[in-house]
Amino acid sequence: MPRYSAPIGALSPTLDATFFALSDPTRRGILERLGGGPATISELAAPTGLTINGIKKHVGVLELADLVVTEKVGRARECRLGPAGLAEVTEWIDGYRKAWEGRLDRFERYVERTVGADG
Repeated sequence: MPRYSAPIGALSPTLDATFFALSDPTRRGILERLGGGPATISELAAPTGLTINGIKKHVGVLELADLVVTEKVGRARECRLGPAGLAEVTEWIDGYRKAWEGRLDRFERYVERTVGADG
């Protein structure tokens, strides 16, 4: 796992924006919906019970993280999945997963040695 000397919270603006965008269940739902194809703001708002302005705010957060792009099509604003992949997030999570797996493996060996010594 990479070691960082930056202060906590200053590791990566992209990572921070992505985690912030993914932290809300409404925004995750929007991404799931857009995984099936483009949708207008109105189409995204309908199943949520939120106002158009409420959905626009959520879509704006997703746009800042490049997870969604919007385009004016006639009178509607169409949304689709954006160009940002989740590679940086996946890499960050994978680094922590590997670190925790290593710790748990060492703990398991310790327990086995300790129980084996008592047994």
